[in-house]
Amino acid sequence: MKEADEYAPILPGPGLSDYERYLRTDELLALQKSSDEWVHRDELLFQTVHQSSELWLKHACAEVEEATRLVAARDLEGAARLLRRACAAVAYVEGFLGHLEQMSPWEYQEIRRVLGHGSGFDSPGFRAVHRVSPGLLAAFDDVRHERGLSVVDLYVHGREHEDLYQLAELLTEWDERVQLWRFRHFKVVARIIGEHVVGTQGTPVELLAGLIGNKLYPELWRARTELTEFAKESD
Repeated sequence: MKEADEYAPILPGPGLSDYERYLRTDELLALQKSSDEWVHRDELLFQTVHQSSELWLKHACAEVEEATRLVAARDLEGAARLLRRACAAVAYVEGFLGHLEQMSPWEYQEIRRVLGHGSGFDSPGFRAVHRVSPGLLAAFDDVRHERGLSVVDLYVHGREHEDLYQLAELLTEWDERVQLWRFRHFKVVARIIGEHVVGTQGTPVELLAGLIGNKLYPELWRARTELTEFAKESD
């Protein structure tokens, strides 16, 4: 018969089990306002969505940074694996936004009063995405130039450069995921507080719509148009 304390926690820190100690659940679950601090019970939903999003964005950007290092080391397959994980993480963040649409637009006004000047533009995750993305493109371009390829050449001769082609597609996927997240964020904001209002930092909501078209890697998107034109000339 096993001793009662055979599976007693052995890791340091607070918590009744090693699960709680390793994940630091006491700290994690104390990061949200308690029920006696709420101005509305949906504050728990609001904080859970945004805090979860920051965690997944932190993970996504860590993967992009390591993928950039691997591209620089010419390990394109290793980089591709990490970029797929990064893209999936941003897809989760986009999905979380749907939960915010479960809030009443009128009741949300109570929560809005206690947000101060909080704005999505100040999200550490949002800033990190824009910090790590240029380095990834630079590493990709170094490999492309090394092989003497324009972006259009890479797509035309993609079967001959499969590893680099797959990397180009994953950069495009990363860019698209970020764009979809931004679009989804705009639609959620518009649905909750309206399209023709001013946000918590004095920014018109319409401005968010104008930023949706911004791309991390415009050259990869322009290549699609160039390929279509090239195909017409070849007919």
